[in-house]
Amino acid sequence: MSSNDEYRRLVEEAGLPPEALPSDAFFNANVEGELKRALKKVIEELEPADEAPHVPDCNEIQAHRAAARAAGEPLEPLKIGVLISGSGTNLQALIDRIADGSLNAKIELVVASRPSAKGLQRAEAAGIQTLTLSKEIYADPIAADEVIAHELLEHGVEYVVMAGYMRMVHAPLLVTFPNRVVNLHPALLPSFTGAHAIADAYERGVKVTGVTVHFANAAYDAGPIIAQRPLAVEEGWDVDTLEAHIHEIEHELYPHVVQLLADGCIHVRENLTVAVQE
Repeated sequence: MSSNDEYRRLVEEAGLPPEALPSDAFFNANVEGELKRALKKVIEELEPADEAPHVPDCNEIQAHRAAARAAGEPLEPLKIGVLISGSGTNLQALIDRIADGSLNAKIELVVASRPSAKGLQRAEAAGIQTLTLSKEIYADPIAADEVIAHELLEHGVEYVVMAGYMRMVHAPLLVTFPNRVVNLHPALLPSFTGAHAIADAYERGVKVTGVTVHFANAAYDAGPIIAQRPLAVEEGWDVDTLEAHIHEIEHELYPHVVQLLADGCIHVRENLTVAVQE
């Protein structure tokens, strides 16, 4: 059985809809060509044909949305793609805020790093198209990110939102979406980087920790910081209690940041700090 057939079998066993499969183009060897074609298509839609093509960065998109808002023009929902690996509670927070009208965004695609991610069920229940990538099948992280970048471009995504996505992102995503990949970290960066930030902060005995939302770049947990919210650690809390309070903050702060992006309030300075103008 080929790896492609095995991948299709895993998706079927997980009970996911056919939309969870990547486009048929990615069951052949021409991944790089398909990515370039999709990127060219998006660039042509954004710019007149007689201008030199370039990939729009965060500041260009933000300036456009800010100008429209200042002119009193209605803003289209911000098109986002959400990357998940697990239960998808932050995904659900975004879905709920969009549903109640307090977040002007549209989730065009949810990408999961494994077929068993519960967040896929949340996306399916909300009628959102999904894409599943198996780490066993896409052992090459660069190839996996090429698939993801292509699919996000095909769906017209403006910003990529990492919501409990337990994989690093690489050049295919970072170049395709410059300063447009957003990540959530359960600590006040630059403190307690890495995958065990809550436990690390608890074991260190910190009195204040919190949540950071930042742009992802090639350096792990070191991209430009968009927003932070502190949390005072009370005496008597165990690590599970701390984690629960951290998640409560995440579910409030992440939709707030996405709304800032939707309103055109974010500007990344040359020194990689972020200006927020609400």
